[in-house]
Amino acid sequence: MAEKKAKKYYTVMLVDDNEIDNLINQKMIEASNIAEHIFIHTGAMSAIEFLKNLEKLGEASLSSLPDVIFLDIDMPLMDGFRFLDEFGKLTDLTRNKCRVVMLTSSLNPQDVNRSKKYEYVKKYINKPLTQDSLEKLDV
Repeated sequence: MAEKKAKKYYTVMLVDDNEIDNLINQKMIEASNIAEHIFIHTGAMSAIEFLKNLEKLGEASLSSLPDVIFLDIDMPLMDGFRFLDEFGKLTDLTRNKCRVVMLTSSLNPQDVNRSKKYEYVKKYINKPLTQDSLEKLDV
């Protein structure tokens, strides 16, 4: 009998306005078995509000805060970079716990370079998530 591997992350969060991408990425994460829980937000604004609400719980929120946030860049109302600007205003506790992975269809070198200016952005991956990219994910 194969030994059950411990999950890499307790919680991950997908932030993408494209529901089909979210579904595909959710299925990939489930299949790779790297996370216990997956939060899905179709807007950056709702994702930031969610994180702010968790912060109000203080230390109790620590286990609910996502370990990894997969963030799309091109979204209406609030794009991925505006999310990162807002994320930067959150508490140290949140910023230290949540590592951001840009998950985007953008191949624009300017987007890649711009994302590197944010210390909490740990990786830049092109959509869609693959088993390989998830296995190599080390953030």
